[in-house]
Amino acid sequence: MERLIGLDLGSVTCGVAISDPLGMIARSLTTVRFPADNYKQCLAEVLKILEEHKVKTVVLGLPKHMNGDIGVRGQISQKFAKMLEEHDITVHLWDERLTTVSAERILIQGNVSRKKRKKVIDQMAAVQILQSYLDRQNGGF
Repeated sequence: MERLIGLDLGSVTCGVAISDPLGMIARSLTTVRFPADNYKQCLAEVLKILEEHKVKTVVLGLPKHMNGDIGVRGQISQKFAKMLEEHDITVHLWDERLTTVSAERILIQGNVSRKKRKKVIDQMAAVQILQSYLDRQNGGF
């Protein structure tokens, strides 16, 4: 199985996670920072990461409202997915509801300071997105 990259796309940051070669475990990789709403620059940085790690498949978080509707942030993720697909990247949009909340809880339980949490929260959310996708693919819950 090939490695996968998980993305948590925000308006100025994009958390990045990567799977192990067997597609079982996700780990944090980096946070891409870019000027507000400059998704072309974010795309360029993500494409560099994909090339560096020889990855052709991305699991991109799809923000949804609690009722399942897709709002503005979700539409931005859908557009970003299309941008990736134009570069021959396979994209799986994955429901990311509450991943940031879950990531925040994990960091708080680990006694990570507020300052450090702010630096890694997007990476941790990307790990949550990718790990839930991997679990589902591997027959988990």
